[in-house]
Amino acid sequence: MALAVLALSTPALQPVTAQGTAAARTPARAPLVMGADRLFTEYGQLIRGKSVALVSNHSGRLADGTHLADALHSGAGKRLNVRLKALFGMEYNIRSNDYSLQRDPEHAVDSATGVPKYSLYGEVHKPTPQMLDGVDVIIYDIQEVGARFYEHVNILGFVMEAAAEKKIPVVVLDRPNPLGGRGADGFVADSASFYRFGSYTAIPALHGMTPGELARFYDGERLLRGGVKGTVHVVPMKGWTRDMWFDDTGLPWHKPSPNLVAFSSLVAYAGTCLFESINLSEGRGSDYPFELIGAPWLDNNRAVAMLNGLNLPGTRFTAESFTPTQRSFHGRPPAFSGQSLPGIRLHVTDRAAFKPYRAGVALMWAVNALHADKLEWKDAVMDRLAATPRLKTMLVAGNTPQQIFNAWTPELTRFHQRADKYRLYR
Repeated sequence: MALAVLALSTPALQPVTAQGTAAARTPARAPLVMGADRLFTEYGQLIRGKSVALVSNHSGRLADGTHLADALHSGAGKRLNVRLKALFGMEYNIRSNDYSLQRDPEHAVDSATGVPKYSLYGEVHKPTPQMLDGVDVIIYDIQEVGARFYEHVNILGFVMEAAAEKKIPVVVLDRPNPLGGRGADGFVADSASFYRFGSYTAIPALHGMTPGELARFYDGERLLRGGVKGTVHVVPMKGWTRDMWFDDTGLPWHKPSPNLVAFSSLVAYAGTCLFESINLSEGRGSDYPFELIGAPWLDNNRAVAMLNGLNLPGTRFTAESFTPTQRSFHGRPPAFSGQSLPGIRLHVTDRAAFKPYRAGVALMWAVNALHADKLEWKDAVMDRLAATPRLKTMLVAGNTPQQIFNAWTPELTRFHQRADKYRLYR
């Protein structure tokens, strides 16, 4: 793919407080401008007079709250003679974050615009040629989560692949990595896991890149299946720097899933999502999903002593009890619903030093060390989340967290060497 992007000069961020809370942090000196808000002004030539397809969800909004689908259909897009041809969504409702009980149907019509909308989460995760008939440009605009095992970054690869096969340009409207741009961590995905939701290609568990940077990486490294090439344009942000977490940006938080209502849950999810692969509660149905883990048989006091003995930077663990309830859970019943569970809560004491994926691996290590006889592994889920058998193999073999971290360091270094040339922000 030919690459087009504007290099940015961005302001420096003030030092981070120990707690790293939004209220205690100094905001960026210049307002943040998303790629979506620059599309209709500085980058209007990319879509002027075109028939467009939009890949987005409820986070795809302009600064004034207008959903990008509406802006393309009847707002600024109309002034540019844009014709909206199709909408592509992910797991949940394409427009609303009130999706706790219902997902968009696999194929339907958007009531506000009258154009067809398709889900890329079920059996079809790559747009078919028929879905793209009559499309001149594909626009991608989704708030990233920052984790390889969340579907957004993988669907981006499938969309770019489908576009290249039909020689349709892709315009990526850039948004922040909510975990910041310096937190890449974890094993790089094995090739056997490629092209599934575990990983489209060889990136680490936490990739530390924005959607636009990932698109450039996929293209520049010839990572699309079959080595297909096409054209990708990135509309960059203004004002974002790599040390900014999402609550530094001043942007509204659009929960990416029903259990990630609070940004603090997403920060923890980047590591504790691994617990979806074993028979513990990952805090779903509690007031702190993904910030708590627990099970009836968990010796949480011993585990907490082991974990705090690791002295993981910026991290503290406490023993707490919690009761998962259906009332505070969305979707399937939470594990151990209605039972009071001994649990472990993850606290971030210094976010500048905190590494969420390492905290999740350390929790897995402690639980396995104390309760290997109680654990029931969901291997298919672990394969998807870890995108390699190496993590489970090392945990079961009794390797320490530091030994596991050391094992992925060389490949993480190689990833940085490959990815650095595609970064757009300092």
